[in-house]
Amino acid sequence: MAKKMAIARLGRSVGLRGDMRFFDLSDFGEQFVPGATFESDRGKLTIERIDPKRGTVKFVGVDTPEAAKRLTNAYLYSDEESTRANMELGEDEYFWFDIIGSDVYEDGERLGRVREIERLPAADYLVIDADEALAKEGAKRFLVPFRDPFIKSVDTAAKRIELAGARDIWEAS
Repeated sequence: MAKKMAIARLGRSVGLRGDMRFFDLSDFGEQFVPGATFESDRGKLTIERIDPKRGTVKFVGVDTPEAAKRLTNAYLYSDEESTRANMELGEDEYFWFDIIGSDVYEDGERLGRVREIERLPAADYLVIDADEALAKEGAKRFLVPFRDPFIKSVDTAAKRIELAGARDIWEAS
């Protein structure tokens, strides 16, 4: 059975027609389009309309505030296989699940492992658990922007990322 990943969370009801707050937890928001169906912890849900600017979504058959309230705090899920089948990556684009768990290196020195990816307004950041030897000397966890000039190379098959300037960020953490 494929491992399910939470890709969105539903918030409170908005308005009188079943719209809800929508919180994208995924790395590719373009998968959320009218007609797309997702597993949730409350059953299958099909998007009727979505407004990313307002952060709202409406699902087929959810037409009242009361029906929407029953979905409050529900999660939408996908799995790696479905995500790979439904999304086409461009050059230098990666699925978060391929990046998480990668070892990070700078100039041949292992700095740690990617624990998660945090989306902040300026960029996505790798949350790195420092290597044991480094953690004894300083920060146990540090953030590195997932963009140039910090990312030199990414090898998802080998789960290895080469960084530049990350050791300086760790030392300043």
